[in-house]
Amino acid sequence: MVTPMDFDLKVYLEEKRVQVDAALDEYFPKGDGLTTALIKAMRYSLFAGGKRLRPILCIAGAEAVGGVGQRVLPVACAVELIHTYSLIHDDLPVMDDDDLRRGKPTNHKVFGEAIALLAGDGLLTEAFSLMTSPKATENIEPPGLLEVIQIIAVAAGCEGMVGGQVVDILWEGKNAEFETVKFLHTHKTGAMIRASVMSGAIAAGARESVVQHFSSYGHKIGLAFQISDDILDVEGDSEIMGKMAGADEGKGKTTYPSVLGMDESKKIQEALVRDAVQDLEVFGDAAEPLRKIAYYIIERKK
Repeated sequence: MVTPMDFDLKVYLEEKRVQVDAALDEYFPKGDGLTTALIKAMRYSLFAGGKRLRPILCIAGAEAVGGVGQRVLPVACAVELIHTYSLIHDDLPVMDDDDLRRGKPTNHKVFGEAIALLAGDGLLTEAFSLMTSPKATENIEPPGLLEVIQIIAVAAGCEGMVGGQVVDILWEGKNAEFETVKFLHTHKTGAMIRASVMSGAIAAGARESVVQHFSSYGHKIGLAFQISDDILDVEGDSEIMGKMAGADEGKGKTTYPSVLGMDESKKIQEALVRDAVQDLEVFGDAAEPLRKIAYYIIERKK
């Protein structure tokens, strides 16, 4: 059992990252024949060195309610496939037109725009194929799995990540009010983070009343995570982050610092993390990884 005194977040994150990477490599097609170029492009971004925070949140959510992380790996990996697809599309010239992602050339710079676009499409659809595969269904009760798929689909679609991305595009270069930037961050980034931790708990058999704690926690850390990205774009080190700092300001992006200023943004972020940790009180030591991840969001450098 995890106890606060002996818990090491760095060790936990690395252990789970290795576990997720191994599962992704096992689940994901290697590719041959006429689709080799597509699979190569998909795997290029999928294994480009991500933190795997979203799948780790899924695993930690399951463990917090007494579940076994290994059993929710297909769902955790599906979340990472969706996240990776969103990064590929976000980097395209028609979107943010970025050259670097995680310190490497972006997908379209290596494979061309058309293949990059299709690689993103392939990752998104592969995520739902994985969640409905025998690998997922053998360890998760059908009602719970159906609920998980619904939550993730909504979080990834027009009511979540895609909707937030649209607001990001439409408000670029404009003076946005606070409610607009809050909506953007909650949907573009926060929705999938919230869905990740909720999905882990649901897949492990948590009751609805219990899942609400994870919903609240996930909402708050999701918003705090995007505020952290905003802050790092101003104060971060490009070499450490693996992408250019200052890009948001250069493109006229709507961010918390641009609307509220840096000091107020940091105060809001700290309050969100503090309240998120409060949401986990009822779970005792089993939720220690989630508590430490909440604090990590503020402390991270990339």
